[in-house]
Amino acid sequence: MNRALRTAACAFAATGLALGLAACSEVKDAVKDEASKQVNQEYEVTYEVTGKGVDKIQFSGGKGDAMKPELETVSKPELPWKKTVTLKGVMPPSVMPYASDLSGGDINCKITYQGKVLKEASGKDVVTGCIAVSPVAGK
Repeated sequence: MNRALRTAACAFAATGLALGLAACSEVKDAVKDEASKQVNQEYEVTYEVTGKGVDKIQFSGGKGDAMKPELETVSKPELPWKKTVTLKGVMPPSVMPYASDLSGGDINCKITYQGKVLKEASGKDVVTGCIAVSPVAGK
């Protein structure tokens, strides 16, 4: 191969490599931007608790951070109980009703997002909980 052809081939390869690296950098930035949007995106869920014998309800109300949400508590709730909260990013929606009697209660809980049930549970245990995956995680 003559020298001019080798030089041209090397220049072409170097240009391709530079363009490829630039494209990778753009993809990396796009992924980073999308992850940042997911972490900061707010969403609303509605918690519902029905049944009887519920002494308290703990739920994720949007305080704390995604990996360590601070639970809020309602003592001696009037049933049926319903609350809409705003959560952020990958923070999991969760609601946990506790029975007043150690032998258990008759408890139902449900989490909805935009009219769709994310999680629903029923039980006669001391604690019946509903914990769902954030509906904005992985979008």
